[in-house]
Amino acid sequence: MKIAYVYDAVYPWIKGGGERRIYELSKRLASRGHDVHCYGMKWWKGDDVVDLEGVKLHGICLPMSLYSGPRRSYGQALSFASAVLKSVRGDYDLVDCQEFPYIPCFPARFLSGWKEWHFFITWLEVWGAYWCDYAGKAGLIGQMVERSVSKLAPNNIAISERVRGDLEGLGVANIDVVPLGVDFKKIRAVKASEETSDLIFVGRLIGHKNVDLLIKAAGLIRQTLPDLRVTIIGDGPEAPALKSLSRELELGRNVTFTGFLDDYDEVIARIKSSRVFVLPSTREGFGAVALEANACGLPLVTVDHRMNAVCDLLREGTGIACQVSEVSLAEGILKCLKLSGVTAERCVQFAEGYDWDSISRSLEDVYERRIGK
Repeated sequence: MKIAYVYDAVYPWIKGGGERRIYELSKRLASRGHDVHCYGMKWWKGDDVVDLEGVKLHGICLPMSLYSGPRRSYGQALSFASAVLKSVRGDYDLVDCQEFPYIPCFPARFLSGWKEWHFFITWLEVWGAYWCDYAGKAGLIGQMVERSVSKLAPNNIAISERVRGDLEGLGVANIDVVPLGVDFKKIRAVKASEETSDLIFVGRLIGHKNVDLLIKAAGLIRQTLPDLRVTIIGDGPEAPALKSLSRELELGRNVTFTGFLDDYDEVIARIKSSRVFVLPSTREGFGAVALEANACGLPLVTVDHRMNAVCDLLREGTGIACQVSEVSLAEGILKCLKLSGVTAERCVQFAEGYDWDSISRSLEDVYERRIGK
């Protein structure tokens, strides 16, 4: 098959779950003889088209910041959508467009109809009523756009059962679920870092990740464990406020901000040298980093929220979900600190069911069945 992915953010220059998903799946599909192309913003220097592990990356416009303040940039989405209309060309069997940030789905659908490509949309999340919490009255427009996008594609893929349920709530039928995964070969080959910590967070420092709750919980836990060590890996618009909060709570000796780490192996090494992974996010379409933590043998502490699909990954002994408060989070962390090491084998066994190799074969089967090959 000749396959094209459309997504503005490109791994490894942008390190989110959606970007990593395309990277892991596309290189495996390419290794099995498929001709795979990815269209995104040009985050790299040099030629507009480059080869990355057998996948052709097309930089179709200059990069722009994904965020305007704490929110996703509408201007960036429009700019990329315009580039999609002008630049996505080829004789493809199928085009798989990631649903966010919505607007590029429209030109991708138009081109697919014109070129007679089979058109897929992969759904990382469904926001629904959350749009109004995110953008106020303007969120009503976001809801309308999201609902419109849900009607565009004859082929829809959800990354979790929770996302499939949300899509069905919009009236979408015949949805395939292809989750995110973990690279066990790579994870097993990485040695634990010499930089140890008790708690670790990895992700973008944006509002719904609620890293402030982790910092506040650390302040409470320090009363019991004065030498508590917390590592926060990532960057984003909330970084200055979070560092200020850490100073305000006098946690300078306890909390370390590393920023984004370019080397994935280093991230895994830091997870392996920690005891508990904390992801207090209230909005996750799947939560691949939680699986990576389990694959490293760490139990997970997250929060119970209707938009947090990480809760669906929890099994007995692999982690717990707390209320969305620093007190509840601190209590959950203390429980998991007592279990760290004891449940490591159970965490690893659960994560093994999500190896990228098997998930890429599942996606391949979905594509072939949907396009009739």
